[in-house]
Amino acid sequence: MAESPWLQRRQPQPERQGDHRSAFQRDKARILHSAAFRRLQAKTQVLGVGMNDFHRTRLTHSLEASQIGQGIAAQLRQKYPDLTEKLHLSDHLIEALCLGHDIGHPPFGHGGEVALNYMMREEGGFEGNGQTFRIVTKLEPYTPDDGMNLCRRTLLGLVKYPNLLSNLTLASPRSNNLRDWIPAKGLFDDDAGLLDWLLAPLQKTDRDLFMSFQPYDDHVAKTRYKSFDASIMELADDIAYSIHDLEDAIVTGIVSKEAFVEEVTLPIQRLDITWLSKQIQPLSDKLFQGEHYARKDAIGALVNGFITAIEIRTTAVAFKEPLLARNAALPDDYQAALDEFKGFVFRRVIQKSEVQMLEYKGQQLVVALFEAFSSDPQKLLPENTRLRWLAAEKQGKGMRVISDYISGMTDEFASRLYSQLFLPRTGSGLTYNSPY
Repeated sequence: MAESPWLQRRQPQPERQGDHRSAFQRDKARILHSAAFRRLQAKTQVLGVGMNDFHRTRLTHSLEASQIGQGIAAQLRQKYPDLTEKLHLSDHLIEALCLGHDIGHPPFGHGGEVALNYMMREEGGFEGNGQTFRIVTKLEPYTPDDGMNLCRRTLLGLVKYPNLLSNLTLASPRSNNLRDWIPAKGLFDDDAGLLDWLLAPLQKTDRDLFMSFQPYDDHVAKTRYKSFDASIMELADDIAYSIHDLEDAIVTGIVSKEAFVEEVTLPIQRLDITWLSKQIQPLSDKLFQGEHYARKDAIGALVNGFITAIEIRTTAVAFKEPLLARNAALPDDYQAALDEFKGFVFRRVIQKSEVQMLEYKGQQLVVALFEAFSSDPQKLLPENTRLRWLAAEKQGKGMRVISDYISGMTDEFASRLYSQLFLPRTGSGLTYNSPY
């Protein structure tokens, strides 16, 4: 029986005696043991790394998303046994996607992403999801040229926005204000050949529909579809961000119960959602009660409530490929409730002045590092990155290598490197043996 094209890899899989793991178990192991995954332990999630020793990092967020993703898969398997069997839903695959979904995000969270996009504005831009695809397909050194050499279905699940940034960028901002340089969400034009390989099993009609997009605002467009596996990963990511990350803000006293009741509890009560609208008030009381066990119980109940509500929907009847024709989704009322949580975290945490100051500081730091390395790459880049830069520069793509290098840094490393480059009397000897 011929192997499914979705299990194929760019390079043949080496045979190892006694290794009976599935393709997705192998892919999960490669992500879990990668340097890019380990660096998430020192990258900002919501609160800045170093603000305290309690808050979540991108690593702990990814672990929580993975746990939620497994829960979603278990629920869908119970609700839709025949359909999930037909779609070959795999817990190992969902784990791999959730563990790997953030490995392309640069230091200093969204601020670092915007700063790199601004610095790469003449070189194809920068976006965290596009960098994730680049890491797993090119940069992480499991193979000489094909990154982790993941199978097609794993790559398909990691691609949340299946088109190129050049197609999704409708107009470039005319200002030099970094806040105007929020990137479109997609893949780099430098990696167009890899996208072609990934989508090769699709019929042309499926490919064109899958890559279709619509305007999001005056500057960027947004793709319309994602694969079945990506939809589960994205739900797990949203739930982890909206519910688990809220816990950090409560424990550290950043948000008040009064604000939460006004902006989350009361709106959800008005939505009149079965179970959730009746339980949101007592759950709110537990969240702010003070005892850790009460808060944990409330967090668990909320996560469970959203997981158990998820259903499978048809995305577009025109799709011939089953992995594209179905998505996991929350019912509209539960999605509206999750949006209340997300909006609260954004308004009361992300936009808080202390967090914005850290984001601004990180942006300026990334800009300064990029300017320094691009001014004299042969002198300042470490040897392995310098060799990559020399090879890429022959094709006019040297700036992409500098972007790869900076985006792979942790918050702490980038800060110390900045000090070494720009502050007097700062010791030398800082090394970063990046494979990028």
